[in-house]
Amino acid sequence: MIVTDTLKPLTVLAWGGCAAGLAWYCINIAKQITYVTLADGRQQERKLPLIFRLLLPFVPNLDGLVMRPAFAKARETADRKLVAAGYEGLLSGREFAAIKILMPVACGAVWFATLRLFVALSPHSPVADNLELSLLLGIALLYYFPLLWLRRALTARHNAIQRALPFVLDLLTLSVEAGMDFMSALQRNCERRKLDPLNEELIRMTREIQVGIPRRVALRNMAQRVDLADLRSVAHALIQADELGVSIGAILRIQSDQMRSRRFDRAERLANEAPVKMLFPLMLFIFPAVFIILLGPILRQTLEHLF
Repeated sequence: MIVTDTLKPLTVLAWGGCAAGLAWYCINIAKQITYVTLADGRQQERKLPLIFRLLLPFVPNLDGLVMRPAFAKARETADRKLVAAGYEGLLSGREFAAIKILMPVACGAVWFATLRLFVALSPHSPVADNLELSLLLGIALLYYFPLLWLRRALTARHNAIQRALPFVLDLLTLSVEAGMDFMSALQRNCERRKLDPLNEELIRMTREIQVGIPRRVALRNMAQRVDLADLRSVAHALIQADELGVSIGAILRIQSDQMRSRRFDRAERLANEAPVKMLFPLMLFIFPAVFIILLGPILRQTLEHLF
């Protein structure tokens, strides 16, 4: 009995120390700012999810698993998408594959403990009757969360490049037609525009050309790195113009007009999709509104007569 009474405070202190240490670790990781280094030496902030930063120190423990040939395709795909999303040097395909495994393992244990606590507090809740299903759904969501995050980051970067590309092509067209050569116009554009995803890629391309890489190779590298159809079209047109000796100004003018037409087409497509996307919210909210407007006075009069 004396031993039990002595162990209880020690157990409480041990659990309190573990909780305090975990909280201290999470706070320190949350304060850290993650950067990527651009081609010109500048550092640009890139925010990784907090759960990724918490799990990254444990990634080397899974190197023996994720470096197996069975994970080679997953690593290559993750590497390509992370580079296209702008996280090159900050998160590798190997680390991303390891995080996909750690998420359901480490966070799944926390999810299970949360479910057990909720069931203990509410034994008659629907979660208590479907504990296994809730656990499996949570683990599946934790496994797919890194993939969903990467897809969202890649889509956001591609959308930013698509929005900036027509304007940049117009500036390059005006500069080249005014008498500047293509590289001078490109460097001037990179220096005077704000730092956005497209400008980051153009800066990297100009640095590659400055260190001796042929222009067509640098353009091809940028198209493969970004993996965006619009930018790939512009890069291939400039490569062909370089190979055939065609005027760069004429090619830029054609590509600028095509980018503008594609932007209008995308806007029209999104406008045509809007009524279909609004149908479900309208069906969800219009019937209760109609019910309240039409039957509200009748229900009010009925309640007044009853009470």
